Amino acid sequence: MRPIAIIGAGIAGLSCAVRLREAGVPVEVIEKSRSPGGRAGTCGGDGWQCDHGAQYFTARDPDFVAEVERWLAAGVVATWTPRLAVFDGTRMHPRISGEKRFVARPGMSTLGRHLAAGLSLRENTRVTALAHDVEDWLLDTEEHGRLEPYSGVVVTVPAPQAAAMLASVASELAQVAADAPMHGCWALIARFDNDPQLDFDAAFVNHGALSWVARDSSKPGRPPGHTWLLHAPADTELGGESEAKRAHIAASMIDAFGELGAPSPDNWVLHRWRFAHSPDAPVIGAQWDPDARIGLAGDWLMGGRIEGAWLSGRKLAEHILAG
Repeated sequence: MRPIAIIGAGIAGLSCAVRLREAGVPVEVIEKSRSPGGRAGTCGGDGWQCDHGAQYFTARDPDFVAEVERWLAAGVVATWTPRLAVFDGTRMHPRISGEKRFVARPGMSTLGRHLAAGLSLRENTRVTALAHDVEDWLLDTEEHGRLEPYSGVVVTVPAPQAAAMLASVASELAQVAADAPMHGCWALIARFDNDPQLDFDAAFVNHGALSWVARDSSKPGRPPGHTWLLHAPADTELGGESEAKRAHIAASMIDAFGELGAPSPDNWVLHRWRFAHSPDAPVIGAQWDPDARIGLAGDWLMGGRIEGAWLSGRKLAEHILAG
């Protein structure tokens, strides 16, 4: 039996792949990056690491709650109870919440590796085109040319990329993706030789350049040190920024962090997420064309966040198994 190709090894693609494998359906996950997990990522260097994408996740849906319980039992995730605050432009207010927050350990990228364990995963492979040949799906890739035929295709890449990929082979699915524009995000990893001694571990920032800050080293299982993550929304489409532009963006983020009481970091690294979130996307779960055997999943189809990604992939798998 020919496998189903799952394009994208983010949480949605991995969730779909795991469910199909459980049901005995062969799959091959194809990922353009060098590791699975998508925006649930962790970067690092000599003596430091930082979750620079998804910061934590919550669990509300009963199916996802049960899955998180399994991850907790396996030691893959742990609860994170930061001193949480909200900055309103004038001062910090404590944020009191009884909702549990979870992080993967020792970094958010652990979650992708855990889900990918045992799957057929082809990394460092960028799909450039799809073609439908009678009952087969054919994938052209930048690195390996045309891959062997597949019995179906699941597309779980960000909405703008999905729209372009599907335009010539699945126009209705392409339109669903085109109707979900995604916004970018800047992530700055700020490292300090000494503790900045701020009286919060994480904060939602509702004023100025930043949207979120977090003491990454306050999360369970992290190495010692003083590493903070700053997120800032992108006001324009990301891509092709000059070094001078990136330096300006970093400086504005560091200045905004200073307004929260932080000193200037001793070192910093700036990362961009070209497609980070889609607040205006319709919440439709997943899409599957049983005749053409091609489908669409992603966090942007299920309200965003890690929970939405996992649920979307799971819903698509159930559509496939239902025929």
